[in-house]
Amino acid sequence: MHALVVDPAAPGSVRLTEIPEPVADGDDVLVEVWHAALNYGDLNDARSGRVPPGAVLGSDLAGVVLRSGPSGPAPGTKVVALARGAFAEQVVVDVGSLAEVPASVDLAQAAALPVAGVAALRALRAGGAVLGRRVLITGASGGVGRFAVRLASIAGAYVIASVGRPERGAGLTELGADEVVVGLDDIDAPVDVVLDSVGGAQLVAAWQLLAPGGSLQSIGWTSGEPAVFPPYSTIGPPKSLTSFINDGLFGDELADLVRLVESGALPVELGWRGSLKRFADAAEALRGRRVNGKAVLDVVDNQPTP
Repeated sequence: MHALVVDPAAPGSVRLTEIPEPVADGDDVLVEVWHAALNYGDLNDARSGRVPPGAVLGSDLAGVVLRSGPSGPAPGTKVVALARGAFAEQVVVDVGSLAEVPASVDLAQAAALPVAGVAALRALRAGGAVLGRRVLITGASGGVGRFAVRLASIAGAYVIASVGRPERGAGLTELGADEVVVGLDDIDAPVDVVLDSVGGAQLVAAWQLLAPGGSLQSIGWTSGEPAVFPPYSTIGPPKSLTSFINDGLFGDELADLVRLVESGALPVELGWRGSLKRFADAAEALRGRRVNGKAVLDVVDNQPTP
């Protein structure tokens, strides 16, 4: 089968090649991948060594069950999952890290949910109840950011969405942002919760805006820049900066997200879509900040009509 594997000698350290089909046993589920979403983390994984040479890249997928254990969904069931090696035509998934997708939800949109949607949902929940609180979301035009804006709005927060350029703020008001700002200089009052995906100097500035008792969740570092805190920045009324990573099982959160999509409460924005063979184009668009929302790769050709 075809898959995108890490190859340090290839452009972007990724190569499309053929690999053996995987074999599922026990309670694992074998899924035919129809769509897979691309994240900044995938680009970093290809170059950092976190995913070793020869291993399949990717985490986000949606498709159809081919084989399942006793507790998994029946063959033919549409599912969304978060699993290693998603950029392949078939993937073995832990039964606890997938959710069924109803017929009314498009699988390409479902594929955009796992990494970004779960990160946004978990980070908001880690910040505590946000009803009536001021929530700042940096990097709000990206996949995690746009989900976070909508989820925070649904939860009753006053949402401040920060973007890097004015044009990157398109659509954020419609998602529920009460303010859309470029950078952080125009924010003139403290915030209670921060979801930061930019890192660097912006993380430091967001920390300075955080109210006593507030929480900053560090969920990404797209700037690639160091964060240098001025002296005594961490002296004062208690507030917290928490590191964040998606780990464990993801089925419950994926089911919550799918229900929100099905109800119409959570729109899924695809800013780029193309075949697995166009991975390099998708990666270039993502690195160039030209994707509002998610980039989705179509994996299996000649898919039947859902």
